[in-house]
Amino acid sequence: MKILLTGGGRMGRMVQEEVRQKGWEVLAVLDKENAGRLAELQRADLVLDFSHPDMLEPLQAYVRRTQTPLLSGTTGYDEAGLARLRALGEVVPVLYSANYSLGIALLGRMLRQFGPALLESFEPELVEKHHRLKADAPSGTAILLADALDPDRQLRRVSGREGFCGQRSRSEMGMFSVRGGTVAGEHTLYFFGEDETITLSHTAASRRIFAAGAVKAGSLLVRRSPGFYTLEDILFASPKEERTVLG
Repeated sequence: MKILLTGGGRMGRMVQEEVRQKGWEVLAVLDKENAGRLAELQRADLVLDFSHPDMLEPLQAYVRRTQTPLLSGTTGYDEAGLARLRALGEVVPVLYSANYSLGIALLGRMLRQFGPALLESFEPELVEKHHRLKADAPSGTAILLADALDPDRQLRRVSGREGFCGQRSRSEMGMFSVRGGTVAGEHTLYFFGEDETITLSHTAASRRIFAAGAVKAGSLLVRRSPGFYTLEDILFASPKEERTVLG
């Protein structure tokens, strides 16, 4: 397969290593500085995008011109940017996820399935930890998990508490970001009830799991018809327990 890689940061470099290990051809590696090349570049079999929201406009034009499937793990998109990604699904298969870990996909599925029951009796708080170089907060994965738990955003998301802030309301969910060192990623959801607490947690020992997961998901995405997909759509063949596991 011919792969176009957009994004030259840590994650982009790891994805590039995974692509080369599979023996795929790297058509080009582009970033914001040389994004203009997209206007003339030939069609790839797949775009793997781990760049920056500023890359979306030239990338969108390239995908529409060449009809190349797009897998994106770029974080920091606002609602308008996500809407533009969804619109690309009208012409090509598009997969967007803030996290390509199998564990996070399974955790998200658990939250969608059991979230209503949990929220009836428990008060949720979410804590995420990342390395000192991470620029966005809360993390894209934290937002992904919060959306899985509360898809209609009925809970007010609180990013900090200080001073005399009053009693905690049942209509809020705390989301707290911790930064430091070389932490690849930790996400913990606490569900506080009367005299009991449920804790769901995922820890990434290395960012390489995200790169490997993205490359595997990309190999599955190119078989799909046009549409906008989540990682759960790619991993799970149906609403039943049948599933394709990243390996």
